[in-house]
Amino acid sequence: MRVLCSSVLGIEVIVVLLATSLATSNGSVANTALAWGVGLALMALLIVAAGMVGRRGGLTLGWILQVLVLASALVVGWSMLVVGLLFVLLWWTAIYLGSRVDRAKATPPPAERQ
Repeated sequence: MRVLCSSVLGIEVIVVLLATSLATSNGSVANTALAWGVGLALMALLIVAAGMVGRRGGLTLGWILQVLVLASALVVGWSMLVVGLLFVLLWWTAIYLGSRVDRAKATPPPAERQ
């Protein structure tokens, strides 16, 4: 699960960088310095969350960041809402499939028949 979730968060860092660039270049925000500050802070939190995925509270932090990325649609526009919803789906899928793989690895294989 750790690899899948960290990958989703890593790709999300790139998307937030591009969304921040878009918001500052198309006039969506009045204060570009503040927008870059918030965008960089969100990117830093995503990187921290990617490192915390295997630890206690890491998945919760990831969910909180998914909500923050969705909330960025208020500034960037409806396109970020679509992207944010896609990342929520990817995040849920990474947790679901990752936990299934972890359980399968933890289960001993059936004894071979001779």
